[in-house]
Amino acid sequence: MRVKHKIKVLIVDDSLLFRETLAKEIAQDLGIEVVGTASDPYMARDMILQLKPDVLTLDVEMPKMNGIEFLKKLMPQYPLPVIVVSSSSKNVLDALDAGAVEFVTKPEMTRSGGMSSFINELKIKIKIASTAKVGNLKKEYIPTNLVSGTGIDIKNAIIAIGASTGGTEAIFSVVSALPRDMPPIIIVQHMPPVFTKLYAERLNHSCNLEVKEAADGDALKPGRVLIAPGDYQMRLIKKSGGFFVKCSKEEKVSGHCPSVDVLFDSVAEVAGKKAIGVILTGMGRDGAKGLLNMKKTGAYTIGQDEKTSIVYGMPMVAFNIGAVDKQLPLERISEELVRFLSKQ
Repeated sequence: MRVKHKIKVLIVDDSLLFRETLAKEIAQDLGIEVVGTASDPYMARDMILQLKPDVLTLDVEMPKMNGIEFLKKLMPQYPLPVIVVSSSSKNVLDALDAGAVEFVTKPEMTRSGGMSSFINELKIKIKIASTAKVGNLKKEYIPTNLVSGTGIDIKNAIIAIGASTGGTEAIFSVVSALPRDMPPIIIVQHMPPVFTKLYAERLNHSCNLEVKEAADGDALKPGRVLIAPGDYQMRLIKKSGGFFVKCSKEEKVSGHCPSVDVLFDSVAEVAGKKAIGVILTGMGRDGAKGLLNMKKTGAYTIGQDEKTSIVYGMPMVAFNIGAVDKQLPLERISEELVRFLSKQ
């Protein structure tokens, strides 16, 4: 019988206690092998060349060179899936910009069960990261800003986008290229609380559109992008004054809160053929059934292709079940949105 390859992990953290704890706990998973630990980026660089790990876990705050600078030097020369382990929200987003594929926040030791929950999440994300494609995808697939389309129907259309692993950069690539005169856009990106707000603020500073973390009751407006808050399910609702979002504390759906399926199902029910659905890179199947429901009610649906997806999971499942009208490389999705809306 063929022996399944274990995922080789290198742990980089300046705390000896934290490194040893991670190594001990992670190694209990039969599918993971901790091949080494390093206390700083210089040691990590040598160990990467020697041990050839499949996945790297990386602390951001370290002596000699911080994790973000290390990522910027590492990825062009030796691209491999990196999971950032940090207690700083801002640093995590900088690390994702620099090429990390996932992140896990360091646990609060005072909180009961915090370490156990952290280890379980890290194990899951190591397995997801091991399937990720990394390298020059980000540089290769950033589109240029689009000129405003003529005749875009900004009043009678809604764009719904869903993404997970690799989605922060994929969403940025799509949204940052869009002109200001776009219909309302509502987004679910799998991300915990605090990070969704910081991510929305970052997008807002680099886009033509207004981007904000959604709050319960926010109205959809042309030129506005609403991002579902972490730990809340977000739905589209219709009232006499137009379209709004409902954000509520609920259980996970399809393994996530916020869930893409929850958003897409509500868009199918409320907006029907007025909607456009976009499913981007991510592990698993969240959003696939919701996108199919959107398509069945007359929405136009787009899926990211395999070549440009960091993890070709969610868009693959959506494509395989017939939920995708058009499958495109990442750099062509914003262009397709403008083209489709301009012909309406």
